[in-house]
Amino acid sequence: MAEAVLADKFIDISEEVCPMSFVLTKLAIEELADGQVLELVCQTGEPVKNISIQLKEEGHTIVSVKKEGESHFRLQVRKNN
Repeated sequence: MAEAVLADKFIDISEEVCPMSFVLTKLAIEELADGQVLELVCQTGEPVKNISIQLKEEGHTIVSVKKEGESHFRLQVRKNN
């Protein structure tokens, strides 16, 4: 079983739509130091897919992705820059 990672910052963007969901995620991760972890809750479907892709393209590491209920996901992302 994977070791639980404690997040350094948490945001809930489950009520946001693109592009605002990614803008808020980007602003939150920019506040972190390298190696720190952002945890966020977002909607299933396009938001979780697009946010994951964009964060990876920027060089960050997706630590975990967990489905919560039918309509949300919880992501943990380690800042790498």
